[in-house]
Amino acid sequence: MRSWLFVPGDSEKKQSKAHLSGADVLILDMEDSVALSNKEAARRITADYLAGADRSGPKLFVRMNALDTPFWEDDLAAVVKAKPDGIMVPKSKSGDCIRTVAFALTEHEQEAGIATGATKLCCVATETAASLFTLGTYQDASPRLSMMTWGAEDLAADLGARSNKDDNGLYTGPYRLARTLTLLGAVAAGVDPVDSIYADFRDEAGLEADARAAARDGFTGKMAIHPAQVPVINRIFTPSDDDLAHARAVIKAFDDAGDVGVVSLDGVMLDMPHLKQARRLVERAAQASN
Repeated sequence: MRSWLFVPGDSEKKQSKAHLSGADVLILDMEDSVALSNKEAARRITADYLAGADRSGPKLFVRMNALDTPFWEDDLAAVVKAKPDGIMVPKSKSGDCIRTVAFALTEHEQEAGIATGATKLCCVATETAASLFTLGTYQDASPRLSMMTWGAEDLAADLGARSNKDDNGLYTGPYRLARTLTLLGAVAAGVDPVDSIYADFRDEAGLEADARAAARDGFTGKMAIHPAQVPVINRIFTPSDDDLAHARAVIKAFDDAGDVGVVSLDGVMLDMPHLKQARRLVERAAQASN
């Protein structure tokens, strides 16, 4: 999944518009974008949207409220029966948070007659200082876990920072560390690492540079806060024809050589990490075309 677009959970108009954005995943948000006074309305609007949405389009995830709030259990009770494709856990502190939500999902699925495990999980894994010390705990947390992403704004608030960027507009050390640890933690857990948002949705050039840096490092997609960001993200995270041709040539070279650890292609020596990268690229392209 390349593009994950946040949509306010209490806005039927924005949900309907986002469905046509081209995003791979819509995140119907019942957390930060919804006022305390509107939580119940957001549950109703989100559940109704899930129940009536065209499921041949983007995957539909719901961002519940955090586990340290009194809202999250009511969130799940309201939306799981409407069969979201997944739930996003915000402010996750460790793999134990995923286990807690997974257990609750199983109960709600059983009550609704939904197959156990049908509802996937993803999380925002870096929104508190303590969470940076636990990014290695998501491995084997739950078979439901499919994606991990990171966030800088809540982390900055937790740290009491005046800003999370320097004078050049680049993330400072704590936030670069959060990004790196999320990438490593997700790959170690065998799930998709997805880069955080680019806040200035009017700055297409800045978004493109940010997305290219994420794709270079190994992220498989990027969060979006506005439909205008989706085409750029999809383009950057879709392997080019040249990339695919090279990846397929690498795979063919190994297949033709038989059971070997090293091959030569166009005068370059390639070993097993190159083969692994090539296979991942082809798999990613196949997912993007579905």
